[in-house]
Amino acid sequence: MRVIVLGAGLLGVTSAWFLRQQGHDVTVVDRQATPAAETSFANGGQISVSHAEPWANPSAPLKVLKWLGQEDAPLLFRIRADMRQWLWGLQFLRECTPARTRHNIEQIVRLGTYSRDTLQQLRRDSGISYAERTQGILHFYTSEREFAGAEAPAAQMRALGCDRRVISADEAVRLEPALRHIRRQLAGATYTAEDESGDANRFARELVKRCEHDGVRFLTNHTVTALREAGGAIDHVEATDAEGRFQRLRADAYVLAMGSLSPLIAAPLGIRLPIYPAKGYSVTMPVKDAAMAHQVSLTDDEYKLVFSRLTGPDGDRLRIAGTAELNGYDRDLNRVRCEAIVRRVEELFPGAGDTEQAQFWTGLRPATPSNVPIIGRSKLPNLFLNTGHGTLGWTHSCGSGKSIARIVSGLAPEVDFAFSGVPAPAVRGRPARLTVAN
Repeated sequence: MRVIVLGAGLLGVTSAWFLRQQGHDVTVVDRQATPAAETSFANGGQISVSHAEPWANPSAPLKVLKWLGQEDAPLLFRIRADMRQWLWGLQFLRECTPARTRHNIEQIVRLGTYSRDTLQQLRRDSGISYAERTQGILHFYTSEREFAGAEAPAAQMRALGCDRRVISADEAVRLEPALRHIRRQLAGATYTAEDESGDANRFARELVKRCEHDGVRFLTNHTVTALREAGGAIDHVEATDAEGRFQRLRADAYVLAMGSLSPLIAAPLGIRLPIYPAKGYSVTMPVKDAAMAHQVSLTDDEYKLVFSRLTGPDGDRLRIAGTAELNGYDRDLNRVRCEAIVRRVEELFPGAGDTEQAQFWTGLRPATPSNVPIIGRSKLPNLFLNTGHGTLGWTHSCGSGKSIARIVSGLAPEVDFAFSGVPAPAVRGRPARLTVAN
């Protein structure tokens, strides 16, 4: 079957890889000259099943109110005359109940565990390398209240098979000696040994090489302008190339993996995707003092920052990413937010990174109110969805890509997850669930 994948970020590239493994003739279309050039370009680097507590949780509404107007707030709603932002915000509030939070954690952990296993298998099979580290992820807390609040979600994750252990501050320092500088500030930590980190952009570029070797075609510098329907199905894609020439691209099936642009492309078809861009920031800097720099990938939950160490052909680097700003499709760098990240890095690991050579980046994460991505078949029988992964695109990419390839091929997904338009596998007598994205 001929399949067109719209988008060459992590989700598009992994979809293409697994579709080709299923024997399909695959073409990937993207507006950028290189793969993974937008949201996947400089993300936090974590394969973080343990980062499953959604933004929408019972503590979120008060925090959001407190942070309104604070330029350096971890989560900043920049109120706009934008109906999509307001509707998304109302849906976000509905997801903040304890019951919805537990449900969403369950979905995120299941997909995350499956995806991490799928990535590890892909790595063994293909020999792909991307500055990967398999030393786990350590969530540390400098607030007693935040630490206490982490215990219940961690217990739920353990019950779901994600071994996120609650540990003492002293044990945290033993696991990551670079935290010794803030030992007196540490309230405690959690540690997930099975989690990983690595350079997501390098992974995507290396996987593209393997895709091309296996016959996948990449149409770069092609901007998708519309999906056209005829007879109750997608008839063709409309796009323009680098010279502005109009093109119609046809296939038997289409996978929409365009991140934050997905709802704009889907809306004219009557498909409403609850996705809003959440602008995230990252800082990348060379390691200056290796003795002060962390080895284990870290999460600073209070400040909503993640820390990864990327060692490879591009040198020994620190990548710090996080925060979220809901401000439409604006991609301008806010210097206040950039400087707040650097300031926090220096507080935690003084002198570890060369701040004079810090490179700043921002990208639009495709966020759903629940943090649960949208994967499966749309109401149009030949249009499939793999989008809305928010901050967990790297974590969920391989599992999502393999799942959508199976769905396109008429096969059941291998993981119990709330897929759209297809029944999830029944587990322990539980009936299959069916939802339809419309």
